[in-house]
Amino acid sequence: MPTWTEYILYKKLGKTPSPGDVVEIVPDLVGFHDLTGYHVLEVLESMGKVEVFDRERVVVAFDHLSPPPNQRAAEIMVYIRRHVKALGLPNFYDVGGGILHQIILEKYALPGQVIFAADSHTNTAGAVGAFAHGMGATDIAAALKLGKTWIVVPAPFRIDVVGEFPIGVMGKDVALHLLGQFGAEGFNGYSVEVFVETPKAFPMDDRATVANMSTEMGADALMFIPDVITAEYLKTERGVDYTPPRIEPGNYADKYTVELPRLEPLVAAPYSVDNIKSVREVEGVEVDQVFIGSCTNGRLSDIAVAAKILKGRRVKSRCIAIPASYEIFRRAMKLGYIDVLTEAGCVVTYGTCGPCLGGHFGVAGPGEVVVTTSNRNFKGRVGHPDAKIYLANPAVAAATAAEGKIADPRPYLRG
Repeated sequence: MPTWTEYILYKKLGKTPSPGDVVEIVPDLVGFHDLTGYHVLEVLESMGKVEVFDRERVVVAFDHLSPPPNQRAAEIMVYIRRHVKALGLPNFYDVGGGILHQIILEKYALPGQVIFAADSHTNTAGAVGAFAHGMGATDIAAALKLGKTWIVVPAPFRIDVVGEFPIGVMGKDVALHLLGQFGAEGFNGYSVEVFVETPKAFPMDDRATVANMSTEMGADALMFIPDVITAEYLKTERGVDYTPPRIEPGNYADKYTVELPRLEPLVAAPYSVDNIKSVREVEGVEVDQVFIGSCTNGRLSDIAVAAKILKGRRVKSRCIAIPASYEIFRRAMKLGYIDVLTEAGCVVTYGTCGPCLGGHFGVAGPGEVVVTTSNRNFKGRVGHPDAKIYLANPAVAAATAAEGKIADPRPYLRG
């Protein structure tokens, strides 16, 4: 039987390629945002005419520097808007719509699709079983104009997830665990396929986090094999009826098992995504700023756990919370989470990457310590190169904000 990667490529190509083969492929969806869109459109202009192969298959979102924090960012948005209007692109999300990867996941991505976008965290759509891969602006421009591009077929790698999450452990900890085991770029050249033994024990929000951070692992793609959770998500969120195909284990280059009950809350300490430590090892480190959000952990369950921990408390360090899309923000408002966070002293907005890339809305200063739920902790990632960045799940982040120092969330969640 085929692997999921082989299943997708066979449907696209009519044949099963081998790892290492170079194949031309027609994407189901192509995307870009404000930070990369300028370069994508520049390349298209240099080709003589700005045109796209299929307007319905293009998604554009303003997220990285949104709302524009400076004149240059505003100029770029004006430039992109002009082209979006001229091309008649229907799937355009202006300021406040949401982060591109979240929009693709909640509105477009389907199991078995092939998705390319001009951003490295395009992998996020693998949560529903799409082969989603980030590319550079030039590659995306070519794909938009020609309606096809080429990829080197990756080798399939199988991960089995067994058991259930212990208290205080989330999808972010699975991603950090894998980074600790395999290292940054450890899955370079692989398409990672995740089989969940007990589907209901691993919700879609957590799947999206793991798929998102597979970029840090170097994976060409990371896909959760579609199951009942996939079908329920598509039905609930989109009204799409979907029956997962029966996929038996195929031939994998290697495999690994994640035992959820053995995990605990983890952090990635400065300055590498694979500098993994238990939260207990860094507990007590004083923190200047906490960020809960990004395309990694700005989903409803992330906001919910932060609200649960911060309810009735006041933050002791600056705390910024940014739901990843307008839809998530509206749901969080209706459920009372936004009131809880603002009453706790958090600054809340929505639909922007914010401080994740050090763009705006919470840039770190010299010597500051930041705990963030985003995906990278390199020098200068959230602002000043002297700032120290720790990656953590939203429960750790919220507990840290409550104490003003890195804290274990489990006592808060048991109460």
